[in-house]
Amino acid sequence: MEFEKLLNARRSVRKYRTDEVPAHVVERLLRQTLTAPSSRNSRSTRLLVVDDPAAVARMADMRDYGSAFMKGAPLAIVVLGDTARSDLWRVNAAISATVLQLACVDAGLASCWVHVDGRPRRKDDPQGATAADYLREFLPIPAGCEPLCAIAIGYSDFRPAPLPEADDAERIIRL
Repeated sequence: MEFEKLLNARRSVRKYRTDEVPAHVVERLLRQTLTAPSSRNSRSTRLLVVDDPAAVARMADMRDYGSAFMKGAPLAIVVLGDTARSDLWRVNAAISATVLQLACVDAGLASCWVHVDGRPRRKDDPQGATAADYLREFLPIPAGCEPLCAIAIGYSDFRPAPLPEADDAERIIRL
């Protein structure tokens, strides 16, 4: 797909068909994601594939806001950072998550980022249990790794509206 079309087609999608994502497509997404650049080529990003619908549905309860839609996704990939490999693991993981979302568009899939790092499970208890704590209860998150986000992935069950027009001139600073 032409790059500009790819960028324009990427939208956050929160409603998915029940169709499984074929294993060969998942493997392609993983290969493409792992080509993402990282600070000093530290390759600190790890990817945790969750393709069991019951586990993905359980992930939807990681927060009481912003994650419930995951119940309908056939696939989720948790983007992790190996904290010992780089102090910039968050940045590296964010770059990888972005590459993953663009790879999804190229494969005809839809996706949506659910932030995990630093997010509480309950909005009214910001100092309580975290989304990451909850995921560690049932996902095999390796020691020394921290989850940045979970990307819900599947075939879209609706057509998102095109991106709204914006005057981006004020966002560009020139010397």
